[in-house]
Amino acid sequence: MDALPWILLIVVAVLVIGGIVIYNGLVRLRNQVDEAWNQISVQLKRRHDLIPNLVNAVKGYMEFEQETLTRVTEARNAAVSAANQGATAAGGAENFLTGALRQLFALVENYPDLKANQNVMQLQEELTTTENQIGFARQHYNATVREMNTAIQTFPNVLFAGALGFRERDYFQIEETDTAVPEVNLRS
Repeated sequence: MDALPWILLIVVAVLVIGGIVIYNGLVRLRNQVDEAWNQISVQLKRRHDLIPNLVNAVKGYMEFEQETLTRVTEARNAAVSAANQGATAAGGAENFLTGALRQLFALVENYPDLKANQNVMQLQEELTTTENQIGFARQHYNATVREMNTAIQTFPNVLFAGALGFRERDYFQIEETDTAVPEVNLRS
């Protein structure tokens, strides 16, 4: 009968140590998700900062296209506002902004002087680079969200996660831009 208190003490110690390990693992995952989101936020801010420069660069050439410029500006402002509202809200606003930018770039194609403008070309290149960086950051974020969500949903973590305040995170989903593959004709 003297062994019973020791067995209970060992069981309690194992449960406490297991709880600590689970808690620390979930905290680590939450911090990784937050870090990954911050990487996306940096790239989105860069994107949002480039857009007014692009609008100003094309404004003089596109005096009859004010509706498109206004739409881009409004979409940018909505995206900036949604950036702090989580991945789902930010993703929707970024999709709207991407659509407005597509319209702007389609219109730029109609203005040969504008297409040849070095400032516009540089801004388009910087925006394209930023879009690629957002894509890489999004992949990293979604991978860490998947890891955290899996940890929260699996046994034995599922027993503790909700009680400890850990919640599943949303994925950051934005539409992939359609990139046309150039046609190459080597016969002349």
